Amino acid sequence: MKKLASTIVFIFMATLLIGCSSDSSATKENKFPEKDITLIVPKAPGGGTDLTARGLAEYAKKQIDQNIVVVNKPSGNGVTGMVEGSKAKKDGYTLTMTTVELAMLPHMNRSPVDYKDFSPIVAPIADPASIMVPADAPYNTLEEFLEHAKKNPGKLKVGNSGVGTIFHLASVAVEDKTGVKFTHVPYNEGSAPAVAALVGGHLDAVSVAPGIAKAQIDAGKIKVLAIMSDEKLPLFPEVPTFKELGYDITIRAWAALNAPADTPDEIMDSLNEIFSKTSKDPEFKKFLEKQGIQPVEIEGEELKNMIEEDHNYYGELLKDMKL
Repeated sequence: MKKLASTIVFIFMATLLIGCSSDSSATKENKFPEKDITLIVPKAPGGGTDLTARGLAEYAKKQIDQNIVVVNKPSGNGVTGMVEGSKAKKDGYTLTMTTVELAMLPHMNRSPVDYKDFSPIVAPIADPASIMVPADAPYNTLEEFLEHAKKNPGKLKVGNSGVGTIFHLASVAVEDKTGVKFTHVPYNEGSAPAVAALVGGHLDAVSVAPGIAKAQIDAGKIKVLAIMSDEKLPLFPEVPTFKELGYDITIRAWAALNAPADTPDEIMDSLNEIFSKTSKDPEFKKFLEKQGIQPVEIEGEELKNMIEEDHNYYGELLKDMKL
């Protein structure tokens, strides 16, 4: 009797194990993705968006067995890459790291696509713009800087990363909210040349993300007067925000991972799970911080609302501007 009972238990356990094994194999076989994913980056290699995309692709390997291949398509201020990404097959195998220009360029008649052409997944960065000046500048606060600008309308040269870019619009927003007037100096190669020009004494200020100049800030060559975010940055906790100084200005240079609009829910669920876990990975966050980028975890409804808010904000800001 005992032998029969033991045999029954053995058969039961063996059946259970086989069933679990089959379920595991079926799950693995059906698990998304089953092939490599292409990630379009509408920016040149080496910049913040590119570094973030490559870091996200690398650390996502913890979640999936397939590779994520980054492809840079910066032409047309990124429009070429964003258009291609929006028209990709809705199977989850072509994603796009859209940037804040997606919320801006449609209002300048420079892009045929906008946020409605994408399904957002996660935004691992949303760097605020800032006003930075040389360390030996005669002003140490934003108020002193603005007071000097008001007394010298159009005389202060403020560098940015190119006409119509997010950091150009940041300095325009400062003009709009404070009544000052700057001479805008674009550096179409990006923010780094603008920062170099500031250190070299060719500019009075720059409007870029503070992380871009972290090395120069740490070396005591540049001081940050204020940042354009809702809250202080952990990387620069001593720097005040425009809001706390009484100016309602929030300018963020975000990069958001997207699939094409109307990608099926089951695929979006898989993508959301993969990249939500990746964006929360402490090692990925450390990677961003080493690049001078403050990591964030914006996803779901919060991300959708942020992108739509920026689309509407820049629509109003650009309404009467000719860029």
